[in-house]
Amino acid sequence: MTAQLIDGNALSRQLRAQVAQRTQALKTRGITPGLAVGLVGENPASQVYVRNKVKACEDVGFSSVLEKYDASLTEEQLLARVAALNNDPSIHGILVQLPLPKHIDDHKVIEAISPLKDVDGFHVASAGALMVGEVGFKACTPYGCMKMLESIGMQDLRGKHAVVIGRSNIVGKPMAMMLLAANATVTVCHSGTADLAAMTRQADIVVAAVGKRNVLTASMVKPGAVVIDVGMNRNDEGKLCGDVDFEGVKEVAGWITPVPGGVGPMTITMLLVNTLEAAERLQVAS
Repeated sequence: MTAQLIDGNALSRQLRAQVAQRTQALKTRGITPGLAVGLVGENPASQVYVRNKVKACEDVGFSSVLEKYDASLTEEQLLARVAALNNDPSIHGILVQLPLPKHIDDHKVIEAISPLKDVDGFHVASAGALMVGEVGFKACTPYGCMKMLESIGMQDLRGKHAVVIGRSNIVGKPMAMMLLAANATVTVCHSGTADLAAMTRQADIVVAAVGKRNVLTASMVKPGAVVIDVGMNRNDEGKLCGDVDFEGVKEVAGWITPVPGGVGPMTITMLLVNTLEAAERLQVAS
C-alpha cells in the first residue's frame, strides 16, 4: 500500500479562490477586510512567515498593514499599539507574530487583542468558545487540518479514533477539540504518555504536532490510517521535514500529508478565512 497525498497547496488554492470571491462581494458593500500584522525584532523565520501572510492578504484582495518594530520595543508600547488597532474600524484581524522578545509577555499581548479580531484563535475567549461549541475564531493550524480531513470525505468522524500527538495551546489542544466536535473519539498523547505506539496503532487518524523528527514511524501506524503531519523540522541535510517518517509511513497509511506542501499552506489560508469571517460578522452586526 502507498498512501494517497493530501495536497495542502492544491486545497489552499481552492479555498483562497473562494475567499477572494467572498471578499469581492464584501467590497461591493463598502467593506474591505483588513489584517494588521505586528512583527517585533529580527527573527528570520518570523520575517518569512509575516511576508507570506501579507502577500496572501494582497492576493485575495484584503487590506494588510505590516508594522515592524525594533526588538527594543517595550511591552507597554506594544500593548498600546494593540489597543489602537482594536479601536480601528478598518482593521478586522490582528496578528502579533510569535515568538516575541523575552522582555515581552506573549500571553499578555495575545489577551490584549480583542476576541472580535483574534484571527489567530489564540485568545482565551476563542479557546473557550471552541471548548463549548460557540462561535469564535478557530486556531488556524488545526482548523486547516480539519479542512484537509473534509477534503478526503471525512467530515463526520463518528466511530473514528483520532490520536493527537502534542498538547500545545496552538495545535494539540484545539486540534483535539475540533476532532471531538466532528464526533471522533479522541486521545491526546504527550511526553508523559507511557506507550505512544500502543496508542497510535489503534488510531484511524493520527495528528503529529510536537516538533520532533520521526516521532511517528511505520510500525506505529494502523494500516490505512490518515496521518496529518504538523511538524516543521530540518533533516540531516538541512531540508524541511515533519514529525513523521514520511518514507516509511506512506507505505502503511491510507492518506498522508507531505512536508512541505501539506499543513503549512493551510495555516495561512485559514488565517485568511478567519479575517474574512471577522469582516463578514461586522457587516451582519451593522
